Amino acid sequence: QVQLVESGGGLVQAGGSLRLSCAASGRSFTNYAMIMGWFRQAPGKEREFVAGINWSGGRTYYADSVKGRFTISRDNSKNMVYLQMNSLSPEDTAVYYCNAEGSCSSGVCYPNNNYWGQGTQVTVSS
Repeated sequence: QVQLVESGGGLVQAGGSLRLSCAASGRSFTNYAMIMGWFRQAPGKEREFVAGINWSGGRTYYADSVKGRFTISRDNSKNMVYLQMNSLSPEDTAVYYCNAEGSCSSGVCYPNNNYWGQGTQVTVSS
């Protein structure tokens, strides 16, 4: 089992930046070939893929809407995954969720619905 706790959300003006963190516990990151991902859900919309990263950090995946603005990274020594978000716009307003042990194919990642964090709210004002 993996437990995930997100942090770092908040209110920011358009054009600003935030860094989200996801702390994983329950077992070591590197014991398994574990894809980690970030997803988001805006009010009235379905949850959508944002970014994903493979176990080594050498392969990353991004939704077209965040490419060039967001960067996903991980620190396996700390069991942490990060999402650096720059040039934020009101369209990025959502609850952001960390996910573990999903899968990625053709540039898109799919969640493992057994492993979600509680989410962290990101609000971008215009």
